[in-house]
Amino acid sequence: MESEWFELLIDRPAKIVLTIALAFVVRWLVHRVIDRAVKPSSLGKVPGALAASRAVNALTDSPAATAERRETRAKTVGSLLKSVASITIFAIAVTMMLEILGLPIGPLLTGAGVLGVALGFGAQSLVKDFVSGIFMLLEDQYGVGDSIDVGPASGTVESVGLRVTQLRDSSGTVWYVRNGEILRVGNHSQQWSKAVLDVTVTNPADLERAQQILSEQVAAVTADPLYAELVIDKPEVFGLERYDSSGAVLRSVIKTKARQHTKVNRALHSRVLRAFAQENITITSIESPGVSR
Repeated sequence: MESEWFELLIDRPAKIVLTIALAFVVRWLVHRVIDRAVKPSSLGKVPGALAASRAVNALTDSPAATAERRETRAKTVGSLLKSVASITIFAIAVTMMLEILGLPIGPLLTGAGVLGVALGFGAQSLVKDFVSGIFMLLEDQYGVGDSIDVGPASGTVESVGLRVTQLRDSSGTVWYVRNGEILRVGNHSQQWSKAVLDVTVTNPADLERAQQILSEQVAAVTADPLYAELVIDKPEVFGLERYDSSGAVLRSVIKTKARQHTKVNRALHSRVLRAFAQENITITSIESPGVSR
């Protein structure tokens, strides 16, 4: 009789308290590990072997908005991992406490398994959205302020959640896209962009002079103090890109910081138009293929 009272009043409560204390200690340790794991991501560290290149230096000199986005993403991922860890640890602790109290946990686990399967079948799309959102955050596929193309919709990202991504297109329409329905993402704002300009010349006799003018104007734009800081690599003038029904197409490419290609392209566009007009060289078209809105 005394042993039963001892077990009921001292042994079991002591084991329950110890289990709860152990659960909180394990939770604290796991949270510390998660914080240490996500901290390098929030700081945006670059491997030392790459740090010397001009392009990487330009990309790592991120503005405050980019640093804030990186820190926010790391905090979101860390918070998610902490929540999953806490739920798992306390679920195990509750199961252990039920076993200490002498309650049968077999039927409980079986019922929980059946309920989980039922919820899984009933909420497949919701689970798919959350899982896709988690991997999207972990892989940093896009963030707030990025210009992206996700297929049916494209525009600037205004909000990123685990279930839904909100973006606004050029006409002002707000699109709510479920993460589980996104099959591919085109990000126009990640790390770097390219300012591409195609100039079509009708007269073959002007081709060599046109290529020279294009090279001169590309050099002038990249040397301009207004745009020099936006350029992260040596520009390229490919010359004759192709022939089509309109004439010979000359192409130039300038690698810029993310989302800065439009500014560089506009400057080059206006310079080339003026220079060709001064030389009396006729062009049928001048365009920037692949430039995002």
